[in-house]
Amino acid sequence: MTQTMMEERLAALEKQVGELARRLLALEAPKDWRSTIGMFAGDEVMKEIFEEGRKIREKDRAKARKGVKKRKQRVSK
Repeated sequence: MTQTMMEERLAALEKQVGELARRLLALEAPKDWRSTIGMFAGDEVMKEIFEEGRKIREKDRAKARKGVKKRKQRVSK
């Protein structure tokens, strides 16, 4: 194999390794909360879960509001 052929082959291999490294880095990019956006879009089960969670939070809010009213009544007497 001639010097020129070796240099061409080496250049091609370096290019391939660079491309593989770039792909690997793209796959290993740090994942954060933004990677989950839209993950459950259109999922009927998740819609039900979200709705039930909303109902629970609303009940908790109503319960907390009643506690505040009772405390205010005791203080103002």
